[in-house]
Amino acid sequence: MTVFGRAQVRDHKRYLWVLSSLGAAGALLPGQLVTFTRLELFWWIGPIAVLGVIPLLDIAMGVDSRNPREEDYDALTNDRYYRWCVYAFLPIQFIGLAIAGFMWSRPELKLIDKLGLAATMGFVSGLGINAAHELGHRVEHLERWLAKIALAQSGYGHFYVEHNRGHHVRVATPEDPASARFGESLWKFLPRSALGGFRSALALERERLSRRGKRWFSRHNNLLQAWSMSAVLFGALILAYGPVIIPFLILQAVVGIILLETVNYIEHYGLLRRRRADGRYARCSPRDSWNSDRLVTNVFLFHLQRHSDHHANPGRRYQTLRTSEESPQLPYGYATMIVLALIPPLWRKVMDPRLLAHYDGDMTLVNKLP
Repeated sequence: MTVFGRAQVRDHKRYLWVLSSLGAAGALLPGQLVTFTRLELFWWIGPIAVLGVIPLLDIAMGVDSRNPREEDYDALTNDRYYRWCVYAFLPIQFIGLAIAGFMWSRPELKLIDKLGLAATMGFVSGLGINAAHELGHRVEHLERWLAKIALAQSGYGHFYVEHNRGHHVRVATPEDPASARFGESLWKFLPRSALGGFRSALALERERLSRRGKRWFSRHNNLLQAWSMSAVLFGALILAYGPVIIPFLILQAVVGIILLETVNYIEHYGLLRRRRADGRYARCSPRDSWNSDRLVTNVFLFHLQRHSDHHANPGRRYQTLRTSEESPQLPYGYATMIVLALIPPLWRKVMDPRLLAHYDGDMTLVNKLP
């Protein structure tokens, strides 16, 4: 329980949210852990933590389905402590990238260890996209700029445009490249979502600029702004450490992008919004996104797993997101579901029956492959 003004505000996870920003600190650990333990396995600490340790912690700690009180909504929304938990991610993220770039550039590191380091930084890059996701939904000018900065490490700046103006409009429909279809494997989904999202972002930004009477090559172009930040970041690191780190920068960005798109795959697999009487899709409801109340992953992802409420109410900040009985529930947290998604037969064995149960076995309500 915390105090905001004169009212007592209940948030039992208040001081756990710091762990969300400390997720970026994983980039600072590999060298220290290897030195301390003499185990070169720790160059791979990012995948080990996300795909191994966190799923086990999720199972051990269980679910937390408690919701913030409605009377606390304004106080929680305006409490700047929660914003600083997100802001703190960014400097840790880029300090870690600079240190990792230095380690990669050293000749002492073996190739297998360099690959582990790149994979670890790729997972941090994916977490950076999640931080950008939270910041990019805000109306504050500063936070929108911070969202573009957080995306610089992955080079996935078009996410800022496509997610907010594309995905949220078309979510849980066949027209949305980031909504996975029933029977679609992760490996088929990844190129479709990545390429479709890129093309959609180009079209959306071109339309926005045209509507405002602005040229494509102008300072008003959100895509050019975001991509320029990646160019400056990567250029500075190449100048500092030499062209030898170019493969590192590419590898960590690709891993981060794959992590993001895998989460996209999990969030809406097979779900389809209802049609209205006029044939148009109904407004997105909590029924149209997979939800999870696994405590540990929610804490590390700024409540991203309460995705049903996020899509139904995208203006809500992460600390105010709620779980709902209407929402379809994942059997595990995102970290565990990523492991399942990597193995399509296992994924379908777990998720297909759950999806069909959500629609009472009616295949006409499912978002299917063409």
